[in-house]
Order: sequence, then C-alpha cells, then structure tokens
Amino acid sequence: MRLSTSELLHDQPHQIIERDGVTYTVLGTAHVSARSAEVVRELIDTGEFDAVAVELDENRLRNIENPDELAKTDLVKVIRTGKTALFAANLALSAYQRRLSEQLDIEPGAELMAAVEEARARSLPVTLIDRDIGITFKRTSESLGFWERMKMTSGLLASVMVDEKIDDAQIEKLKEGDVLESSFQEFAAESPKIYQHVIAERDQYMASALREMSGARNVLAVIGAGHLQGLSQHLRTDSGNPQQLRETLNSTKPKSKIPWFTILFAAFLFGGFAWGFHQGGAQLGGDLILRFITLSMIGGAVGATLAGAHPLSILGGAAASPLTPLHPALASGTISALIEATIRKPTHEDFMDLRQDVQTVRGWWRNRVSRTLVNFFLTSLGTAIGVWTATAGMFAKLLG
Repeated sequence: MRLSTSELLHDQPHQIIERDGVTYTVLGTAHVSARSAEVVRELIDTGEFDAVAVELDENRLRNIENPDELAKTDLVKVIRTGKTALFAANLALSAYQRRLSEQLDIEPGAELMAAVEEARARSLPVTLIDRDIGITFKRTSESLGFWERMKMTSGLLASVMVDEKIDDAQIEKLKEGDVLESSFQEFAAESPKIYQHVIAERDQYMASALREMSGARNVLAVIGAGHLQGLSQHLRTDSGNPQQLRETLNSTKPKSKIPWFTILFAAFLFGGFAWGFHQGGAQLGGDLILRFITLSMIGGAVGATLAGAHPLSILGGAAASPLTPLHPALASGTISALIEATIRKPTHEDFMDLRQDVQTVRGWWRNRVSRTLVNFFLTSLGTAIGVWTATAGMFAKLLG
C-alpha cells in the first residue's frame, strides 16, 4: 500500500513553506542513511510534486554520474591555471566520502542521486540548487589568514590520508548535517568564517535558487538535514532579488593587477643586497646573494626530493626557487610539478585509482597524479622555508 506524503514525512525532518504561490516541501535527509534514499523515492512516487530540487551542483552531479570523467583531467592545465590546491581539496573530500561509503555500505549523498533518478524517471524537472564546490572552497580560503589556510589545508589532507575508520561522533554528525560540514568539522568549530562560507552562505544560496525556480507549484527540495533550519528561514524571510543574491554569493575577490606583495618583497630583498654591497663591498654583497640562492635552491630541491620527484623535476624546482619570490609564473612548485606531469605523465589507471589511492599516505606517493600534487606542495613549502631562512639570515648579518 502506497503511503501519502504526510505519512512519509511524519518521522522525517522537514519544513513546508508556502511563498509566492509555490509550496516548498523541504526534506532534511541524512547523507549516510539508506532510509533517506527510500523516503525520497517514495515521496516522488506519490505524484504530488511537479518539480524536484537537490543539494548538488553541476560538477558534483557530473562526477557522480560519470566516474570516468576524472580520467579526462588535463593535469598540466590544472597546474598552469593555478587550480592545483582546489584539485587537491576535491580529492581529499572525495577520499573522505569513499571511506564513508566503504564503512557504512552506502554512498554519501545516495538520497540526492535517488531524487535525480526518480524525478527523471517521472519526467519531472530537476534543479541543482547548491553552489559550486570550487567557489565555496575559494571564498572560504579568501576569508582566512595565511596560517589559518595552512592549518585548514594540512588538517583536511591529514584527515583523509590517515587510513582509519570514521569515528561514531562524525557519523552521528553526518546523520544530522552535511558532508562538507563534517569534513571541516574541527576547523568550523574554531572558525566562524569557515562556518559562514561552508554552511550559512550555502543556506542562503540554495534558498535563493529555490525562489528562482519557475513554472512549479509544488516543489520537493532534498537537502542535508544540517541545512534545513537555515535554508527554511531564508526561504521564508529573504526579500532581495534571488538572482542578485546568488551572484553576490558566487563572487570571489578579483586578483590584483599589481602584484604588491611580489613588488614589496623584491624591493625588500634587493634593498638588502644593495645595503650589503654598500656596507661590505663586493665580498659581503656577493656572499648575501650566493647565500640566498643556495638556501632557496636547497629548500626547493629537498621538498621535491621528499615528494619522490623525477631528478629533472628536482632540478627544475631548485633552479626556479630563487626566482619564486619575483614572479608567480616562475614559482618552484609550479615548475617542478609541470616537469613531473610531463615526464611521468599519469595514465588512465592512475586517474581511475586516484580516489582509492589518496585514502592512504603510501597511495599519495604511489599514484602519479597525487604524487605530482605532493610535489607541487612540498617543493613550494621547501622553497618558502629556504627563502625566509635566507632572508632572515641576511638581515641578521646586516644588522649584527
């Protein structure tokens, strides 16, 4: 016997909101619950809804539907366009979800795909209401200081590289919340900025996307339970133009056309060299330059070596290290990773095994794709250590 909508919803977290002639049934689901997927299918099968909205964006849906899409990634293009960190963060999140699916025997977000598949089967329009995950990562990163970004990135990567079970507390959090929130759980608790961009902004973004839907009178919105209260509040009370709101929440800081940090650091560095020549002549000035070049090259080379890079990648990273502070295009991590991706070009199998390999520390070094990313980060880190060590030593010597 088929249950009615009210019977299906009676024990499920939900809100029913009427606005502008549209009835929105907002269902809060558990991303790791098989029961949530069943309820979603049964609700759509009642035939009472004329449109379905889901907490997905186009990229996430495409990756779920076409796992082979990852194998088409142009790693060299990713590195050249400065999207290496975003690509690595997506891999980290993917690995975390993979561990969840293996431990709980259900793919996180299965209820979202159930909504898409069931709606399509009944020829109902499907609207993807979530913000692109890349924009969420970027806006989060832009709001943090350097050390906060380093802590968040290293913590996120460390959490997925440790091959251990997800603990009960995290699982319970997922039953009530959101995969992204759980991934950033430790940092969101300490940083209101992270919570704002990862959760609160997406509540408002998805509410605006629902308001933009046209032609529907009875909408089923399937979202993680962690968004239920916030999204529902925005859906009831927001009065601004929904398209403008989404554009605002999609905006990121434009890159400055003038690289002020690079200019100031270069002026600081060359000023130190000039002062060295003025104070101690060619011997002191030359010694300072040689020391800077040597320490920065050693830092970059050590980083690339620890990443297991090809000898030519190590040499390329080392050679670029002294130039890294002077121009972003000459960054040692980028140069070394480009050489690595060209010489040790990842195979189709590397991409196919990527989600599995990045679940362990050994896997990050074994897989050519992830090892290239490790090469980028460790070479960059090594160069940064070398550059700042040399710079600090130079001014200590000049002022001593």
